[in-house]
Amino acid sequence: MSLSQGADKLDITDPLPKSQSSKMAKSSEDNEKKSLVKKRKDSEICLPIVYGNIAVWLGKKRPLSEHQSHKWTIYVRGATNEDLGVVIKRVVFQLHSSFNNPTRIIENPPFELSESGWGEFEIAMTLFFHGDVSDKPLHLFHHLKLYPEDESGPLSIKKPVVVEAYDEIVFSEPTEAFFARVQNHPALVVPRVPVDFTLPPVPMEEHGNGKRGDTKDHPLNQWFTTFSEADELLKLAAARQQVQAHIARLRRQMILIDGQQQHLKASDL
Repeated sequence: MSLSQGADKLDITDPLPKSQSSKMAKSSEDNEKKSLVKKRKDSEICLPIVYGNIAVWLGKKRPLSEHQSHKWTIYVRGATNEDLGVVIKRVVFQLHSSFNNPTRIIENPPFELSESGWGEFEIAMTLFFHGDVSDKPLHLFHHLKLYPEDESGPLSIKKPVVVEAYDEIVFSEPTEAFFARVQNHPALVVPRVPVDFTLPPVPMEEHGNGKRGDTKDHPLNQWFTTFSEADELLKLAAARQQVQAHIARLRRQMILIDGQQQHLKASDL
């Protein structure tokens, strides 16, 4: 295909002159660098996460030693089991010093670690983010739980112990590159783009190496706790009913006290 004007022709499939090509490449690189630094004022991006552990008792006839009574997995996952690799670059798990290589680095999602043992202890988790997200790591702490709350109850090899916590990571004033990259991504809560706003081009870098990192088909998925807005609304509604009932009881008590006081005043007269 070509564009012609008189005797001169410029074939758009022909390579650009070297100097012009270099300028265009440099301009594109400059735009990407600007989007990595420029931030969206008065904007926030929210990443709902769940972190915790699932522990399975291996039973009395376990092939392992007495010091390995449980198989457990600790993890950081999306609240709706979506891929966190779009935001998180790697997670470092710091285990008890009695483990071989207690510092474990997970470079790709799903960000989880499986081990076996008998004791409960605190595990530190450090989340590192991609360059356009944040240069500051986030530290989380979770107490590994192997035994059910009712310690007097029997242990079961069929029903694992599940301990999870829900949290939300809020990125205030995100970079335009991050904002553009996670538009419509199901793992995050991203504000709508104004009609008059043009998003910068999304960098070619693929976070997560193209691998599927969600936990929707995870073998432990059936034991994951469901955290949703509907559940939270039901909890809030139940709490509101309890508060209203408590207020009604207090009002009845106040009316009763006022009646008693008026009766005492009348008897004094």
